[in-house]
Amino acid sequence: MTTCLIRYVLDPAKTAEFAHYGRMWIKLVERFGGTHHGYFLPGEGPAAAFSFPGVGSAGPPNVAIALFSFPDLAAYERYRQCAADDDEARAATTYFHETKCFLSYERSFLRPLT
Repeated sequence: MTTCLIRYVLDPAKTAEFAHYGRMWIKLVERFGGTHHGYFLPGEGPAAAFSFPGVGSAGPPNVAIALFSFPDLAAYERYRQCAADDDEARAATTYFHETKCFLSYERSFLRPLT
């Protein structure tokens, strides 16, 4: 299994638009054979002490995360090819271009440690 983690830097004034964008992609990933684990939006966190003092620090308040998995990297690549030819996926991309609901993103591929 390979899990894709996307870390978005949001425009805080466009969180609602980003949530709509995320909902569009959740169903697309699942339609193309993936398992979407959800989008995680900024929230209010406790002012708790860090477990490892001097090592941890508070993260930025405008970061969102998406996590979704495919059986392997080849299945992820098939999803990308299918999405490129799909009207709903193109509409989601157009929605981003119209709203600019995030400022940047990073993509990482993870594997489970069991």
